[in-house]
Amino acid sequence: MKYTLEVIAILAVILFAALFMIQNAGKQRTLAPGEEVWSSADDEASKIIESSGYQPWFTPIWTPPSAEIESLLFSIQAAGGALVIGYFFGYYRGRAERP
Repeated sequence: MKYTLEVIAILAVILFAALFMIQNAGKQRTLAPGEEVWSSADDEASKIIESSGYQPWFTPIWTPPSAEIESLLFSIQAAGGALVIGYFFGYYRGRAERP
């Protein structure tokens, strides 16, 4: 079979995603409403800072309606940065290989 390695890789990705989703659903059932399974270090740090009595200097103009939207916006930002960095690496490599 010509595409054996590709098929194995795709099946491994699907299996990993399915296991992750099953594990996530199991953990989500044990939490109270509004709690997140995969909270970040930023959340923990902000809780500690706010418990010390710190008052922020300003409030955000807009807050995302859910953690999923916040993750989506972060992913889009990361993809944009990767595209810019990849473009410049490709540009300079192509320029160096030009006769």
